[in-house]
Amino acid sequence: LQLVESGGGLVQPGGSLMLSCVASGMSVDYYAIAWFRQAPGKEREAVSCVSGPDTTPNYAGSVKGRFTISRDNAKNTVYLQMNSLKPEDTAVYYCQLSIQSDSYWGRGTQVTVSS
Repeated sequence: LQLVESGGGLVQPGGSLMLSCVASGMSVDYYAIAWFRQAPGKEREAVSCVSGPDTTPNYAGSVKGRFTISRDNAKNTVYLQMNSLKPEDTAVYYCQLSIQSDSYWGRGTQVTVSS
């Protein structure tokens, strides 16, 4: 299983980005997938998680109302729509999936929010 993130970049405060996480090697339809982020000098933190079909996603308080996680099982892809971005959202964003005791991570995509 491989996870590949994309969609990061430089955006001004108040702007939007949509990140994608494409899974390859197996279907991830029924597995929970999470987005994490890590800012320089800080611990990696959970941003959002989506479980199987017809479940309610979870969000960190700092992004609730601004970020939306979604998945397209036909494309084996999970998205993170990020709106009203703030400088404190600057970080490397990673997607993560757990299967039993194994944890899979992508290499991350850099998001920089700056004027």
